Amino acid sequence: MKEDDQLVRIYTGTELTVNLLKVELEKTGISSIVQNDFNSGISAGFSGGLPSSIDLFIREIDLKKAGPIIRTFAKINKE
Repeated sequence: MKEDDQLVRIYTGTELTVNLLKVELEKTGISSIVQNDFNSGISAGFSGGLPSSIDLFIREIDLKKAGPIIRTFAKINKE
């Protein structure tokens, strides 16, 4: 991803479901970024966020292409 890419949060869930969606997106060439505040907080020595609240971001320009994948994934993996 480039520095000037606009990122959009597309999904929030457990580490497992976020990583599963990340893999599905990568199969179609869509790169993503996982933001896990809980693990980041623990690494820094304090608690931050919830372990079940992990965010997945993609570039805004990939949103249209990712839409069908996200919708299908959300239907299958209702949390």
